[in-house]
Amino acid sequence: MYIALIILILLVCFLLALVVLAQNPKGGGISSQFSAGGAASMMGVKRTGDLLEKLTWGFAIGLVVLSLGSHMLTSTGGGPVRSVNQQRALETKLPAPTAPSAPAPAAPAPDATAPATGTTTPAPATTPAK
Repeated sequence: MYIALIILILLVCFLLALVVLAQNPKGGGISSQFSAGGAASMMGVKRTGDLLEKLTWGFAIGLVVLSLGSHMLTSTGGGPVRSVNQQRALETKLPAPTAPSAPAPAAPAPDATAPATGTTTPAPATTPAK
């Protein structure tokens, strides 16, 4: 059912592209080529333009309806729709992190009575010369 709907969507897209290409807002598109074949003389240029406009709207609305229908068809599976890559990512198991074999030695805690390293001692005060 889903494949048939996708094929129908592709067919509507192709026909919509043909109808849009047949139109030209200045009146010189492919529809002007039909005048030599007799289509314009049979229906008239204005009626041909109206027909192409109605076909464009019809195919566009049909494409939207079919696209929404394909979404409704795929989302009735219960859970959220997942792509193939998302499904594979959920199925693969990551290796468990390995615990280190020996704990790293802990750094000694600084002692409050010990002088801090990296501090400078103040220089002795000198008396000003008189």
